[in-house]
Amino acid sequence: MKSQGLVEDVQRQLEQALLDGRYVANSRLPSERVLAEQFGVSRNTVREATQRLVARGLLRSRPGAGVYVSDQLRTGAASPWGHLVADHPAVLADVLEFRRVLEGATAYYAAQRGTAEEHQRIRDLLAELELARAEERAADEAAADAQMHEAIALASHNSMFLHLHASVLGILREHITLNGTNLRALAPDVSGQLLQQHRAICQAICARRPEASRTAMQAHIDYVISMLESE
Repeated sequence: MKSQGLVEDVQRQLEQALLDGRYVANSRLPSERVLAEQFGVSRNTVREATQRLVARGLLRSRPGAGVYVSDQLRTGAASPWGHLVADHPAVLADVLEFRRVLEGATAYYAAQRGTAEEHQRIRDLLAELELARAEERAADEAAADAQMHEAIALASHNSMFLHLHASVLGILREHITLNGTNLRALAPDVSGQLLQQHRAICQAICARRPEASRTAMQAHIDYVISMLESE
């Protein structure tokens, strides 16, 4: 009974780490030895706890390669929304409207709750975004954009915001893939406008100004909505 109690305790701690983004989708979990030392239990206890999460689809075991985080938490809300969005423009409007509210809240709490390290991560990603634009690396620019939004969601320290954010962006990415939409290619000045908006968001969050952060984020989403509606 005591052993089962330890297994459940380790399982709960691993679940919490998945929820709060400490172990991100598709990342490799630390080794059994490291986790055993971290939790103060035996490797067998860690193994049983991880096997339970594998059985639930939250982790994936790769023989000879270790245990990895699945993307089940991050994409569970996305399908079949992507195809619905592609076929029904009104659904896309609903998704974007929800994103406006959700990301406004993540920016607000990222300014209020984010650590110095998390704010620095947001600054670093803005710098990557600026460099990619200057060097005309469109794919890297889009990737840094997405990573910056993810970093903001992580800095909000709200597990529901983090996972809903990932799901909503998954829906939009699927829509982009199905329709071939490239927001930055819609007009010559779009990329520059987006960069200015991201600078404003970053500055407000790192200055710990929650209301200004929400306003800057919602202005950014409003711009995205206006560009997609004019497509």
